Amino acid sequence: MEKKDALQYSPLTLAFLGDSVYEQLVRERLVLTANMPVGKLHRLAVERVRANYQARAYEEILPILDETEESILKRGRNATGNTVPKSSNPVEYRKATAIECLFGFLHLTENKSRIDELFEIIWNIESI
Repeated sequence: MEKKDALQYSPLTLAFLGDSVYEQLVRERLVLTANMPVGKLHRLAVERVRANYQARAYEEILPILDETEESILKRGRNATGNTVPKSSNPVEYRKATAIECLFGFLHLTENKSRIDELFEIIWNIESI
């Protein structure tokens, strides 16, 4: 899809898609790391997909984004209509939505190499 067409989607729609793109990358990386019980895989995945981890990822990748990517990240961060889960605060949750929005946009525009590049940076953030 062309960038101009992908930009027509609402940030929450992009985040809806980006959530699954990001989570699949996390799950795949965990499975390829080691064969372990599903319960442990789940716990490790939750560490990487929860809002506070993604909020840290937001801060980590922001300096290396191009103008379009930064704009999409900010659209996602400023999107309204989210219900914040009890395990998070509104600032973290908005930053997590921003990450998901960016991954959704990159997926729609078939920019797999950029997804991989950003995910590698995010993956290397230490878990809490």
